[in-house]
Amino acid sequence: MTCSRFLLPILLSGSMLTACSDGDAPRPAGDTPVTDGSAATPTIDFRVDGQLRLFRDDEVLDTLAIEIADNDSSRGRGLMQREDLPEKSGMLFVFPDESERAFWMANTPLALDLLFIRADGIIHNIRRYVQPMSAENVTSDGPVMYVLELEAGQSDALGLVEGDSMAWERREESVSASSSP
Repeated sequence: MTCSRFLLPILLSGSMLTACSDGDAPRPAGDTPVTDGSAATPTIDFRVDGQLRLFRDDEVLDTLAIEIADNDSSRGRGLMQREDLPEKSGMLFVFPDESERAFWMANTPLALDLLFIRADGIIHNIRRYVQPMSAENVTSDGPVMYVLELEAGQSDALGLVEGDSMAWERREESVSASSSP
């Protein structure tokens, strides 16, 4: 009887461990590492997996280094526990199909801009200055295949608007890049 009282919360929390989803179901604030106080939370270096170009009509607005999250594990972790990003960089979430997407910011200390992008590369909508460390859902408000996370303010600095587009390519070999200057 005592065992089942503790087992149910463990089973329930294990069923909802993702930072982004295909719907709008709430997600827990889990994934915080347990430490004994003697070790700091590990830093996760930015990994350059490819590059992404942003366009307005045929004009290239800018080129960014991107880390690619294209599987459940990398999409679930996202930019959690990242203190900063290198200049001109972001994380591109790649999904297998177009669908409504919902993201949250729990365990993400950076304020971010989220760009929700259709399969054809057109920016469907932009959520600017999304509050860090929040479990509130941020939704795409329509089917998208990609989500680009940039440090808050970058979409304004680049002058990005809905209707602009992107194209990306993967590097053959990923390399680490320190996110500190």
